Amino acid sequence: MSFFPDEVIIEVLARLPIKPLFKTRTVCKLWHGLPSDKYFVKLYNQVSDKNPMVLVEVHDSTKPNSSLICVDNSTGVSEFSLDFLRDKVNIRASCNGLLCCSSIAVKGVYYVCNPMTREFKVLPKIKDQNLTRFYPDSEATLVGLACDPSRGKFDVVLAGYQCAGSSRRPDKTFACLIFDSDSNKWRKFVSFQEEIFTHMNRNQVVYVNGALHWLTGSGSYILVLDLNFEVWRKVSVPDETRYGTGNRVYLLESDGCLSLIEFSDTWMKIWVMKDYERELWHMVDRVSLGCIKGLVHGIFPIAQTGECVFLATHKQVLVYHRTSWAWKEMYSVQNNATLPLWFSAHAFRTSIFPCE
Repeated sequence: MSFFPDEVIIEVLARLPIKPLFKTRTVCKLWHGLPSDKYFVKLYNQVSDKNPMVLVEVHDSTKPNSSLICVDNSTGVSEFSLDFLRDKVNIRASCNGLLCCSSIAVKGVYYVCNPMTREFKVLPKIKDQNLTRFYPDSEATLVGLACDPSRGKFDVVLAGYQCAGSSRRPDKTFACLIFDSDSNKWRKFVSFQEEIFTHMNRNQVVYVNGALHWLTGSGSYILVLDLNFEVWRKVSVPDETRYGTGNRVYLLESDGCLSLIEFSDTWMKIWVMKDYERELWHMVDRVSLGCIKGLVHGIFPIAQTGECVFLATHKQVLVYHRTSWAWKEMYSVQNNATLPLWFSAHAFRTSIFPCE
């Protein structure tokens, strides 16, 4: 190894998957310290940003626990577990290599974990139960995870309509609880909203420009939570997707920008917000769906880069390569899945982000 400069070795190691990378720590002192070195961690996370994956929770009716499948455009399909949490959980949000999970057995218990390094943090339980009287069933409508590798911190957001008084009816009070990893505390603010969110709207929360973004159920605009100023605001969508098209629209991230993917019966259109301050959208691709005509009404986009788009159907994960115009099946469920794959699919990427 003395024939290679340290700079070259570090560049090579930054392209390894997490497990092989951690195994190399036994080689020498330099390699042992890399996962905790700030420069290497930043480099590793920057490289992984260019290689998004899809994380799918597969529910098998014949098994008590679901399995987790990671679909990677480069290395294929791998399976891993969240058994290190020692709890049965639902994945509620994903951001920059971290997952936010809620306990199924105990309501109000949340975890933030890095499934690749198997590190995790149990978030402090909210003592005042009145703050978590969300409608319905005390479950937050929106769960967001904002992981900022440059600052080495993360925030978890629980937001939803609160029940009116002692009844189980919702009012227009939209409560927002924010957990700050720096202070290890929750804080709250209240606003008034009248929004409805579909399941996919709730799942596809996007963190860019220091804010969390959700597409509303009507698809007419994006609801934004600015974490710096703790204020909700609205961002417009392209006029072409807003007015009476009847097409399906989904919110994703694309190379650090907001992106919308619009489906008609025959086309998939990809929009990217090139200018965030001026809210300027550009259509960057228009893809014929003729090759997957039979799947169009049951396909959902999950993750993307400038080179490819990952999509999920009831039993498949597909990738569309934008430069070669080629479709490829990456994964197909073979068991008795009780839920469609798109129902529990999340954008994901590996990172060496500590969450303990």
